[in-house]
Amino acid sequence: MKSTPANPESLYDRLLEAIEQGELGPGDALRESRLAERFGTSRTPVREALRRLEAQGLVTHHAHKGCVVAALDYDQIGELYAAREVMEGSAARGAALHAAPQEIALLRQLVEDGRAMVDKPVELAVINRRFHRVIHRSSHNRYLNQLLDTMRVHMALIEGTTLSLPERGAQSIVEHEAIVDAIAARDPDTAEKATRRHVATAYQNRVAMLLS
Repeated sequence: MKSTPANPESLYDRLLEAIEQGELGPGDALRESRLAERFGTSRTPVREALRRLEAQGLVTHHAHKGCVVAALDYDQIGELYAAREVMEGSAARGAALHAAPQEIALLRQLVEDGRAMVDKPVELAVINRRFHRVIHRSSHNRYLNQLLDTMRVHMALIEGTTLSLPERGAQSIVEHEAIVDAIAARDPDTAEKATRRHVATAYQNRVAMLLS
């Protein structure tokens, strides 16, 4: 197949999406020729996208495989969740103060979308990521959003989803609903506390997965 020009930014987003959805997992080789064929482009934009991922710590080099998807160790995962609890809580606080009615309506719709997918963890995980991104944007704090975007790409390095654990999907919906209720009520303290509890519970479930 003839390769075509591609935007490295677009390729970056597509590679990140593949990592987030588990199509590319920690340790998987990222060979430029295969990725160029997969995405129907030349190797140059692939190389540029890989360099950006490497600069963010999402790609590393293996002695025999070349570029590979990076992996987080147990301590790094704990550190990431600790940072996430603080930043996600701050975003929810900001959303309670600044979210537009349309943003709150979208959050409520995503809760219902998640409820319909409660027994489908892969699909629910996609909705879950969008739910959190809408809260981030609803904080209307560009600097916090930059930090959250960096955190989000590192979360993509953690394999699997805690939503696959028994009852966790349904529990997460209840937690999301409480967060949205607090945001809609313009109650920043409750919104932050509910979000921090939500992330802390997710981490407890993640530890259970890692130690099983």
